[in-house]
Amino acid sequence: MQLRSGQAQRFQRCLFLVSSLLLLAISVTNIRAADNITALNGVTLVDPATATSQPDSVVIIRDGRISNLGPDGQVAIPQGARVIELHGKWLIPGLIDAHVHFFQSGGLYTRPDVIDLRHIRPYEREIATVRERLADTLSRYLACGVTSVVDLAGPRWVYELRALADGSRLSPRVILSGPGLAAALPPGLDGRHAPALEVRTADEARAAVRKLARDRPDLIKIWFSPLRGMDLEREFHWVHAAIDEAHGLGLRVAAHATQHDIAGRMVKAGADILVHSIDDRLIGQELLEAMRTNGVLYIPTLAVSRRYAAVLGQRLKLSPYERAMADPDVIASLEDMAWLYPGRRRPPPAMDHRTANRNLLRVQQAGITIAAGSDAGNIGSLHGPGLHHELELMVDAGLDPAQVLLAATRGGAQVLGRSSELGQLEPGMLADLLVLDADPLVNIRNARRIALVVAGGRVVQCNTDAL
Repeated sequence: MQLRSGQAQRFQRCLFLVSSLLLLAISVTNIRAADNITALNGVTLVDPATATSQPDSVVIIRDGRISNLGPDGQVAIPQGARVIELHGKWLIPGLIDAHVHFFQSGGLYTRPDVIDLRHIRPYEREIATVRERLADTLSRYLACGVTSVVDLAGPRWVYELRALADGSRLSPRVILSGPGLAAALPPGLDGRHAPALEVRTADEARAAVRKLARDRPDLIKIWFSPLRGMDLEREFHWVHAAIDEAHGLGLRVAAHATQHDIAGRMVKAGADILVHSIDDRLIGQELLEAMRTNGVLYIPTLAVSRRYAAVLGQRLKLSPYERAMADPDVIASLEDMAWLYPGRRRPPPAMDHRTANRNLLRVQQAGITIAAGSDAGNIGSLHGPGLHHELELMVDAGLDPAQVLLAATRGGAQVLGRSSELGQLEPGMLADLLVLDADPLVNIRNARRIALVVAGGRVVQCNTDAL
């Protein structure tokens, strides 16, 4: 990336140094006690489902899973176990970001279909940089307490993440859809790194799902953006066929649908997950009933459209936490708007977020499962700390911290298809845990005051309290 001045270059180097030091402050502790046992002693257990806490508790981790937990005095610490004293700390399940895109950096040059700056930074160069930094990107999630992520559509090369995650001790669990299905891709995203396959007929949709299934995706993504003049009845013939074929292969389907009519059609067609807010009008009772009856999951992704507007309107305000934990080069690219379009600083386009916020409350009140997702990778939505920004917006929309934590843990586990072993503090669950320096039920921002991350039983030290 070409910067305009030595001052900008020094600023970028400073950000890189701060971020690098933070990541170097993360150290993985090998558990080598008797029978591979670790005891977290004196911690306060937080249950988001009931919004209650249990102080002075003990959690026993054996071979990567929770083997026992409960009040001190009722749970015996096995002889020879490695004991970590955590008095004055709070424990929640590891956070789950249920909607990200690893083929996008979060920077200004990552979506040429939205703002075409390929004459400044060729898209091939952007993609090459994204791929070079995948391991670093994964580690940023873990540093932010995110122990699992769901990539919902990207080029076929996103499957590289499986080997990276499996081979790294500083990576969250990664769930992938691989390329999605779309009626059409916009110019700029339709080349060799296209994040979806174009389909127009039922036969093409079935063939595309079978082709995608060869790579063993964890789910199928339908990336449906209606175009002007599109015949929805005709298009939904292939949508129905795609969902039917996916279900026949044992694959769940996540659907991009931001309009009430499209979302209703997706639910009727059998989609398992709606991956964005419905924001054009309030959700009707009939659709709420259908979502609840069919067990459809709802991922609101409140932040993504607001961040696009803030960046392109040159009114982006990142928190100190985001600046410390996100990729400094990505942040610097967002600030390139100032020299690319000098004098064009303007308020963001008029956007009414009240509908999305009110629909989130309606979905919550209807008893539909909500999962938290940042849509990180889109312009201004940052890998790692982006989920914490999303959680804050969910509280601003009217959910309480316990409801938001439930969406970021148990709700996310349902998106992963692993609710039987993730997202709860129960014996037998995988030991993906987050130890905090302050009570997250009091303030959702306390979820970023991380003392320890436990990922599959591996203890990770994170020095982020000052943030």
